[in-house]
Amino acid sequence: MRVMLTVSNWTTHWLAMVAQCWALQAAGHEVRVLCTPDQEQAVTRAGLTPVPVLEAVDQAVKARTHNHSQARAGRWPFPELPPHPVTGAPMTSLDDYDAPAWMEENWEQLLGMATRSADAAVSFARWWRPQLILHDLVSIEGPLVGKALGIPAALHLWGPTGPDDQVPGAPPGVGFVPQDVYGLFERHGAGTMGADVYDLVIDPSPRSLAPPLRRAHRLPVRHVPYNGPGAMPSWLRDKPDRPRVGVVWGTSVTTMFGPASFAVPRVVEALADLDADVVLAVTGEDLDALGPLPPHVRAVAHLPLRLLLADCDLVIHHGGAGCVMTGLAAGVVQLALPNALDQELIGERLAQAGGARTLHNATATPAAIRSAVTELLQNTSARAVAERLRTEMEEAPTPAALVAVLEEHAHGHRG
Repeated sequence: MRVMLTVSNWTTHWLAMVAQCWALQAAGHEVRVLCTPDQEQAVTRAGLTPVPVLEAVDQAVKARTHNHSQARAGRWPFPELPPHPVTGAPMTSLDDYDAPAWMEENWEQLLGMATRSADAAVSFARWWRPQLILHDLVSIEGPLVGKALGIPAALHLWGPTGPDDQVPGAPPGVGFVPQDVYGLFERHGAGTMGADVYDLVIDPSPRSLAPPLRRAHRLPVRHVPYNGPGAMPSWLRDKPDRPRVGVVWGTSVTTMFGPASFAVPRVVEALADLDADVVLAVTGEDLDALGPLPPHVRAVAHLPLRLLLADCDLVIHHGGAGCVMTGLAAGVVQLALPNALDQELIGERLAQAGGARTLHNATATPAAIRSAVTELLQNTSARAVAERLRTEMEEAPTPAALVAVLEEHAHGHRG
């Protein structure tokens, strides 16, 4: 069986699919990953074969554009203005960016990118003739090719965010499903884009956190974390005699939400005199901005999150799906400091389940963080819920077991 993936140009959107691709390849199937050129290295490092023919607007630009509209509507939570949607630079006024004017000025360029990307995906599929398509929630090319060429397609979620969810704080009806503003579906005779195009949804979430699906058929699968390659350091083999707290903060947070969203200095201040072994998984400019650290705080770079969280008693993060899902698979209690978008949605679902707490990043003071950490480290009920959620994940079919199910869908559609 030939399986074609179309993936977003934001790596964490598709990392949850990697284990399923490994299982397909191990079962003897061919896998090709259609991606943007900037994802070629990440796909290759995951042991998969990239086909870098897609084009897309930077996801950070999309997020910053949403943030600008939120600020216009009076719903921006941070004291400083959001970064400029296009450049990411600080703004002195919301009038520094005019969304309608920018769209009008760049419409032809954006239309060209979207059209070339869709045409390239359809062209490759006509040539390679895949029997199955997998894609993430942001990729529009996957469902487009499926509907245009009559190939079964499965949406693979990155966590507890689905096609029928609404974006927190956005106007009613605005979800996470990509909008076909350029008429790509009509161009290829594929009908209309919307949440109803999804027939199959591969869901790695524990069943207690599973997002609602109005009509699509859910295919549960065990989440096998993959956060990129990396070696296991020797110090991880030595379990400390006090709690270990992992602090995970992606560089994308500052890129999308601005310097005020960088919560790690507040976290370090909150944990300054905590009797714990604190590990900061922070890289790049964010790490340089921290300065000297307390003796019990260690900073690490390029350590796969799944290795760190396996021995943590608590993890603090920004509510991103990769952090949350890796934490759930490890059975670790979590403290989420979300900013917006799916971070808020996932954080809310996580907190409602009982194995975590959520503090909005904009209002999370060092005192509030310290109080939450102290409470969570002593909360046996939260630990029990975290372990239950891990068990739920382990009870789901493995990616290897799901291969046979995907084969049936591909063969049944063909037959």
